[in-house]
Amino acid sequence: MSNSTPHRRIRTLDEPGKPWTFWVLLAVFVAYVLALYGPMFCIYILSFQDLRGGLVFPMKGLSVHWFVDLFTQVRTGDVKGGFQRSIVLAAMVTVLTVVGSFMAGMAFRQRFKGDTVVFYLMIGSLVAPGLVLGIGIGMLFQYFGIEAAWYSSALGAHLSWTLPFGVLVMFAVMARFDRAWEEAARDLGASSWQVIRMVVIPILAPGLVAVALFGFTLSYDEFSRSLQTSGSLNTLPLEIWSMTLNVTSPSLYALGTVTTIASFLIIGLCLGLIAYLQRRRARRVAGA
Repeated sequence: MSNSTPHRRIRTLDEPGKPWTFWVLLAVFVAYVLALYGPMFCIYILSFQDLRGGLVFPMKGLSVHWFVDLFTQVRTGDVKGGFQRSIVLAAMVTVLTVVGSFMAGMAFRQRFKGDTVVFYLMIGSLVAPGLVLGIGIGMLFQYFGIEAAWYSSALGAHLSWTLPFGVLVMFAVMARFDRAWEEAARDLGASSWQVIRMVVIPILAPGLVAVALFGFTLSYDEFSRSLQTSGSLNTLPLEIWSMTLNVTSPSLYALGTVTTIASFLIIGLCLGLIAYLQRRRARRVAGA
């Protein structure tokens, strides 16, 4: 008599007989992906037409004419200026968001009087409608006789959006930070500034890069908070909006392609920097 016991054969998904629910869920997922990314890919493809191209298929020719037209023709708007202003504004917002989020994360590690009020005042700007908040900031500048501009009033409006996100990310990063590392550095004779510069910042560097990525991307494509605060010079989202009113050529599609490429390059750079910092820290830990 054999001592072997029978075992159940588990059917895998690649075998025949998949339940009908699997195919339904797969079809729903494919339809969702097509509906989400299909229009984007159509815009990318149509932006590479020649001079005869239009806004709809079929595609006519293949060239980079509309990309050249985008930055050389006045009739398409001040795309180059809007792009430069958006990049500079996003960089300023990124720096201030990283510094402010880091300082808030360090401050909120211990309770202080009024910390709950400060926290909810900061988070309150997230639930406020962006357009209403932008109008309020614009009216405040007008009341004090200060001219609204993309580098002043728009900067403040963007920070009301990016800084709370950065603080929330920093809170999550700080929750995993072991304060014993700071105590060990102080036992070795490090000053408070040396502890921050040589211990805290290197450990939190991936989180700070994530905060910077949040700040840059949220500011770069912000429209509602910029509408009433950018002054006489448009940022890129406002320039795109104005182009939709008077431009009827694939130049608009070319602009979408350029901004998408720029966004992916920045995101890839930040993700690569995070991976590099994590690998370097892992090598240092292994060496120690």
